[in-house]
Amino acid sequence: MAALLVGGITPILDATIVAIGLHTLTVALDAPVSTIQWVSTGYLLALAIAIPFVSWAQARFGSKRLWLFALGLFVLGSALCASAWNAPSLIAFRILQGFAGGIMFPLLQTIAMQSVPAESRTRTMANVSLPIALGPILGPVLGGIVLNWLDWRWLFLINVPIGIIGWILAAVFLTDDAPDRDAPRVRFDVFGAALLVPALGGLLYGLSKSYDAGGFGRPDVLIPCLGGAVLLVGFVVWAVRRAGDALVDVRLLAVRSVSVSSIALSFAGAVSFAGNFLLPLYFQALRGNSVLDAAFLLIPQGVGAFLARPVVGRLVDRYGTRAVSVGGFLLMAAATIPFAFADSGTSLWLLGTVLFLRGFGNGIVLIPVMTVAYVDISRDRMPHASAITRIVQQLGGAFGTALVAVVLTTQTTRVHPAAGFDAAFWLIVAFTVVAALAALLLPTRSATPARLSGGARTDGPGRGEPASPVTIAAEESAR
Repeated sequence: MAALLVGGITPILDATIVAIGLHTLTVALDAPVSTIQWVSTGYLLALAIAIPFVSWAQARFGSKRLWLFALGLFVLGSALCASAWNAPSLIAFRILQGFAGGIMFPLLQTIAMQSVPAESRTRTMANVSLPIALGPILGPVLGGIVLNWLDWRWLFLINVPIGIIGWILAAVFLTDDAPDRDAPRVRFDVFGAALLVPALGGLLYGLSKSYDAGGFGRPDVLIPCLGGAVLLVGFVVWAVRRAGDALVDVRLLAVRSVSVSSIALSFAGAVSFAGNFLLPLYFQALRGNSVLDAAFLLIPQGVGAFLARPVVGRLVDRYGTRAVSVGGFLLMAAATIPFAFADSGTSLWLLGTVLFLRGFGNGIVLIPVMTVAYVDISRDRMPHASAITRIVQQLGGAFGTALVAVVLTTQTTRVHPAAGFDAAFWLIVAFTVVAALAALLLPTRSATPARLSGGARTDGPGRGEPASPVTIAAEESAR
């Protein structure tokens, strides 16, 4: 786990550090904001496009080899970003970084879930999500140090020593699970890739353009979004017909645990991404804080998410997955409401307190919701579940952020600059309440070791494995 986490924190740190340094990059590379924005946009597009390939690559090459490849590629991309000579070269190297990060995120999740028994998955997921909690805490601090005392190239070089240490640890400690040379090779779904990659790219690109004037009615938003949606539907039809040989096995959405987790995660992505977009803008545009000051003011949210990790397993054991998830979403909603009433004179102590609570709610929500996706499927289907949950999180996050940005733009006026932020925060509250309603579909309780030892499934994809928490709960009428 330590070997995975040391390497896995690099993409999270990179995203938070670079977000702070975009203005610095605009000046250093003498490029307009519209161009430098692609340093982040290109990274996120590449990250999303890489996700569908992970299931096939893991089966073809093995988890350890794929992890070492992705982490090595990320370190190489970081070094190349540090050596960039202009904005286009930096964007190209960031795309390379993003592709590597897109492999690492779902693979980190899958390796961890495949390596532990069912009763340990919630606590293991808490460990796996540790980089997500640490990134918002460490990223602003490291970014501030770099921007104040070092050259901008250290925004990327800082990943290199951490990544090298993580690569060495993974090479030593991860189990070598490369497939046997005599085993039949997993065929690559070329047609599925030709449908899914442009589908995700079109949807995410179109949504990223909706931030500009005109919103969703712009041709450069509508055309890629509609085209992406059509291609996505085409992929789903193709994947169902191709059965288990598809690039991503969408048939898993027929499994209740996977479908419910995916629905909840799509709204969770909207809440999380939209909040991360809106909160820094609130401190900078409405309260006049600098980029670095805004980053430090957001640290309480990261601390809350970090402190949720040690307790979420015990909370799930005591109150059940559904209660913890619904409670976490409602806590996030309640902690967002004060921002809808806040103005430039609102106490920073009050805002810091509610940010801490919002982060804590986010921490206890994501872990059980993500874990549920794995409880009712066999080990070999877990990579596909990771791909599905990551894709819906990215799409939900992109849609939520785009909608919040459009509301912010259309409702903000010179006379009432706070009106746009008020409306946008209320929209995030609405997203969070809908996510809480979706969480009501989750299973009531997680299984305990004693209950898991009572029998094995013989009627589903996890044939011969211990009965899952969802199956046991159904058999005992726990719902």
